[in-house]
Amino acid sequence: MPHNTAPLVVVMGVSASGKTTVGRLLAQRLGVPYAEADDFHPAANVAKMRAGHPLDDEDRRPWLDEIAQWLGDHADSGGVVSCSALKRRYRDRLVSSAAQVFFLHLDGSPELIAARITARKGHFMPPGLLDTQFADLEPLGDDEAGAAIPIDGTPHETVALAHAAVTAS
Repeated sequence: MPHNTAPLVVVMGVSASGKTTVGRLLAQRLGVPYAEADDFHPAANVAKMRAGHPLDDEDRRPWLDEIAQWLGDHADSGGVVSCSALKRRYRDRLVSSAAQVFFLHLDGSPELIAARITARKGHFMPPGLLDTQFADLEPLGDDEAGAAIPIDGTPHETVALAHAAVTAS
């Protein structure tokens, strides 16, 4: 990531890994705008997930296009957006709009994340779809700009690790 521009960060990971919490806190700490990936989903995607059905690549295409557009719009000013970005090809789509994207993979054990998703109230993503997200998850490649951040601490500890990774890049 060039050091003469504000950071452009995608906070990624499976559902209930803390993308929204960490993303908002990180954006505040960096002084850049934050966008919530869930807000980019078409209504049909939300309905499908609420019904307990995983999204396929075709469902994700317009969602990823919207997030990529947001990244492109913020390439000069910086920003933080949450996005599961589970597969490499999804991340490649996001980078195609803004090459300097830095990915923060919020990484936790399936047991920890299952406990979090089960305790979460009012979200459209049912716990039953978590296994499909772990099955789809492709960790960051060595050639991708980013870092895996453990999520077993407090949100503020996780944000401190995320901030350190972003500013060191």
